[in-house]
Amino acid sequence: MSDPRPAVLEVDNVTIKFGGLTALNEVTFDIREGEILGLIGPNGAGKTTCFNVMTGVYQATSGQVRFGGKPLGRMRRHKITQLGIARTFQNIRLFKSMSVLENVMVGADAHSRVGIFDALFRTPRHRRTEAEALARATDLLEVVGIKADHDELASNLSYGDQRRLEIARAMATGPKLLCLDEPAAGFNPAEKLKLMELIRKVRDEGYTVLLIEHDMRLVMGVTDRIVVLEFGQKIAEGTPAEIRDNPAVIAAYLGVDEDDAS
Repeated sequence: MSDPRPAVLEVDNVTIKFGGLTALNEVTFDIREGEILGLIGPNGAGKTTCFNVMTGVYQATSGQVRFGGKPLGRMRRHKITQLGIARTFQNIRLFKSMSVLENVMVGADAHSRVGIFDALFRTPRHRRTEAEALARATDLLEVVGIKADHDELASNLSYGDQRRLEIARAMATGPKLLCLDEPAAGFNPAEKLKLMELIRKVRDEGYTVLLIEHDMRLVMGVTDRIVVLEFGQKIAEGTPAEIRDNPAVIAAYLGVDEDDAS
């Protein structure tokens, strides 16, 4: 039976070429409201390129990405953020000389409508907006489990907590879709289990999640549905159980012929 939930984001026959290299070739899939979708594939499969097309870093050579039914086209990245797509990065990008709380409040500023006049003269509107951002940031730090460290410099956090902070900052932009790029990179097994719990908690808070991740155990344990890329093409899509037993996926990861894998 088909999933009745509406698509938050649609990738429709997207191709992207860099000179003579085709990085993505007519890739099509969607992300449905309230789900955790995994985007996986061997190294060089095109996962990050696809991710970057969806978040406005790259422009598709052909095809289209739609968010809430609206084509993203050549929309600038900050406009895409305002529209409701937030992302984290493989390499953590925090303001390490700012506090944990300040980092999250920077994310909240993405939707601020307070102008220069309001900020200079600390108008009632500015004070109200600042108080709302502070409350929102504090709530998000509690969601990701680092509220007690709100006054710490971001640089003083452990590696795992810096990852949590980056997720909180992305959530502070108020996204309809939260895109996590290799969030488990550098984690030990215990940290990965905690990350799985956090991703489920984020979804339960009402977010739709796109997860790009190398760790197959994590992906299989947390996603509702998985899309698999190889050499820039989609080779499979389905539930974790369907993907686990798919001969094309086994062949892609193990480097064997599909006939041997089946």
